[in-house]
Amino acid sequence: MLEIKGVTAGYGDFTALFNADIEVKAGEAVAVIGPNGAGKSTLMRAISGMIPLKGGAVTMEGQDTRSIPPHKIVELGIAHVPENRRLFPRMSVEENLRVGCYAPPFRAKFSERLEFVYELFPRMKERRDQLAGTMSGGEQQMCAIGRALMSDPKILLMDEPSAGLAPVIVQQVFDLIRRIRSDGLTVLIVEQNVQQVLKVVARAYLLEAGSIRHSGSSEELLGSEDIRKAYIGV
Repeated sequence: MLEIKGVTAGYGDFTALFNADIEVKAGEAVAVIGPNGAGKSTLMRAISGMIPLKGGAVTMEGQDTRSIPPHKIVELGIAHVPENRRLFPRMSVEENLRVGCYAPPFRAKFSERLEFVYELFPRMKERRDQLAGTMSGGEQQMCAIGRALMSDPKILLMDEPSAGLAPVIVQQVFDLIRRIRSDGLTVLIVEQNVQQVLKVVARAYLLEAGSIRHSGSSEELLGSEDIRKAYIGV
């Protein structure tokens, strides 16, 4: 479904990602793990068109995204839950969700997708008129995920969904990812919480200093002594 081949990307003269190769097949849940500053968020921004590629290519179902304007990437079926959620704090929950369905091809499905999101997140329905910026971190993360789901994506990109959340909320977020996965949605997730994320994905890539250092099944990575020592602390 999604193929990243030799992707190099960064910001101005600074390169944060070097020659990355990643593949996500339809129906898969795949993680990119690694330390802070490894280039994980750069990878996500490159996939969703938020930053231009310096080299390589991103293809979605065989279509090269380099020829597509960034604001049209979502129409390919790629939805991005950005790092730190990036909600509109002075807009209500429902207004934020409406933004996820803003592109013309999705507007006719607004009511249907809104019902889907409210069924997935009953708390969002309770708080539909509340300003997004006044909610807790966990509630804001639910809203950010819900906003991405409003476009009925084929693949969901999730950038550090557990960042800054209390442990009990982190567990709720990963339980939610399991629910999304059980519906068959393809997911690519970047995450520093290695132990948790490897329990909800089938495969993972280790990104360090902007380069893919290792890849394999979640069981293989959990069983790697080096990864356990460096990222899990055991």
